[in-house]
Amino acid sequence: MHILEHLFLVGEFPERAHLLSGLTLEQVRLRPDGASHSIYEELWHVVAYQQSIIAAGDPAGDRYPSAAPEYEHQWHDLVRVFLDGARAAAAMGQAPDRLAHEVEPGVTMADELNCVAIHNAYHLGKIVALRQRIGAWPPIA
Repeated sequence: MHILEHLFLVGEFPERAHLLSGLTLEQVRLRPDGASHSIYEELWHVVAYQQSIIAAGDPAGDRYPSAAPEYEHQWHDLVRVFLDGARAAAAMGQAPDRLAHEVEPGVTMADELNCVAIHNAYHLGKIVALRQRIGAWPPIA
């Protein structure tokens, strides 16, 4: 296993697909007292940043969504986009020339992916904490 697969999909804490599983629309929309964001908002933010690096999108775009999801499929679609992006990041571990590519002077794609992995871990930790606060942790297998 390449380190990027470890960082983006399976290592150090629960597998990402499992960590995001078993949530209802009501749960992902909920913002407990004192929480800055809902589970949906946290993952939306992660996806926006991850996609800005993986797909060379606009890193200056919206930081959080402007509205909560209305339908459960919106949550499932967001999880799918996140996992697809994480798999794409992990797959870059098989392309050393792509990792070595300088995205700006002195900064390689590998450097960028390390930053994304750290950012993801921070926000996924917040999602776990939110799940714990609303009684939705651990995920049901």
